[in-house]
Amino acid sequence: MSAHQNARFSFVKGQIVPVNDACLHVSDLAIQRGYGIFDFFKIADGHPFFLQDHLSRFFESARILKLQAPVLREEIEQSIHQLIARNEMPASGIKLILTGGYSADGYQPAAANLIMTQHTLKLPSAEQIGNGVRIITYPYFKEFPAAKSINYMMGIWLLDLLQQEQAADVLYFHDEIVSEFPRCNVFLVDDAGSLLTPSRNILKGVTRKNVIALASQSMTVLEKDITRDDLYAAKEVFLTSTTKRILPIVEADHRVIGDGRPGPVALSLLEKLIALEKQDKGSKVA
Repeated sequence: MSAHQNARFSFVKGQIVPVNDACLHVSDLAIQRGYGIFDFFKIADGHPFFLQDHLSRFFESARILKLQAPVLREEIEQSIHQLIARNEMPASGIKLILTGGYSADGYQPAAANLIMTQHTLKLPSAEQIGNGVRIITYPYFKEFPAAKSINYMMGIWLLDLLQQEQAADVLYFHDEIVSEFPRCNVFLVDDAGSLLTPSRNILKGVTRKNVIALASQSMTVLEKDITRDDLYAAKEVFLTSTTKRILPIVEADHRVIGDGRPGPVALSLLEKLIALEKQDKGSKVA
């Protein structure tokens, strides 16, 4: 089967069903109020990357938003592998969603519904990595930033602005302190050669965790408040996520970062991250 084939099956209400039969009642709080959490991880040749990290974050997000998964963690893991086997999509990603449940009044949470969907996955192109991308910043403070909620209202609302500015993504800030992108974390290299990343009001990404561990082997890594001025003055800036891995940023708010080219730290860490993915996968090539 093609790596770009659409998923044939999804997991809804405890069963793997054909995609066209996967549905929830309109009373679910995910529909009525946008209340729920999710997580997303990559698949290659049947292997889910860093699955335990993603499941841990999934359950932590559920705890923060006071949602109870209807099945145990081990059962979720089994269902993930069953869904991977049924869909046979070699290069893809799986999204786990836990909703607020079928609410009697459209406001009170009920028994949470668990959904799993599988999607084709597109990583950054060689051109994007080689040239870097442009970003803009925007003032916004997320509710419950430590939880991976399904509320992406601001990020989606800003898509028109991104198109107008011909930017790849938008970095949120509050009181001049930057936090994160709608779907990515941010890192920068300062004049001292240290790697910095925001420490609070963020979702702590799995890729972020891996990048911190890899970078700490050879350089100073600091989790701290970062201002927009720090961003503009950085030698390097890059974003990290499951779907982007590490993507260099060469311009922020129409200001050139460093020398305007992807920097050696970002490119070196990308190589190490790809190697770590291969290690996680075992002897198979990612």
